[in-house]
Amino acid sequence: MTLEIITSDALSPFRHGFFTRRGGASSGVFEGLNCGVGSSDQHEAVTINRNRVADAMNVPHTALMGVHQIHSADVITVTEPSTDKPKADGLVTSTPGVALSVLSADCQPVLFADVNAGVIGATHAGWKGALGGVLESTLDAMEALGASRANICAVIGPSISQRAYEVGPEFYDDFIAQDSSFARFFQQGTDDRYMFDLPALGLHRLNQAGVGHAEWTHHCTYSDPDRFYSYRRTTHNKEADYGRLIAAITLGNVG
Repeated sequence: MTLEIITSDALSPFRHGFFTRRGGASSGVFEGLNCGVGSSDQHEAVTINRNRVADAMNVPHTALMGVHQIHSADVITVTEPSTDKPKADGLVTSTPGVALSVLSADCQPVLFADVNAGVIGATHAGWKGALGGVLESTLDAMEALGASRANICAVIGPSISQRAYEVGPEFYDDFIAQDSSFARFFQQGTDDRYMFDLPALGLHRLNQAGVGHAEWTHHCTYSDPDRFYSYRRTTHNKEADYGRLIAAITLGNVG
């Protein structure tokens, strides 16, 4: 099966993609394109999957860069291909020949591009990272490489949607304690539960930070098991583990 890659005109002409689970070598609960080296999937299958992504990005297999994601606001600047995976949740570069990537399974994968400056970024933004400032940190790091916020396009890929993201009152209270206006990201659910809109939070933070354009692809990871992995769906189904989706971008032109 061929890879299925979701793209956005906003990131053109840079080669990029939010990869679905289709077209991979993994099996069982990981069936498809599991790119999570931290999963309990067979290492050989994950390697095959990641190599297929590198091929799709038209970069050497060793040039598909990632980080050890920890739900932080930390962002690294990539200057050359490396096998290191520092603890962080975002990457930026102005170096051709490398592809920046992040993994997700409900959290927001966000790809950034300033076409004029030739600067790109990739960020993993769950609720904790988004609230902690990882999106803004990515923009700061891109500006340090010569990007301009007004010229940056940011695209949020497949993420858990509000209709599938139920949270408790403590979660709601923590958000409101930081900013009462964050109530806009919640709808009342059953009893004392709320439905949380993670992509809306991401778009809000990006627009408040002054990006030129921000959008969400409107794909819900929880609601489409044939195409996407989902940590929350796995938890509800009491499965042992789950796959990780990958999003990637490179300065290499499409063509």
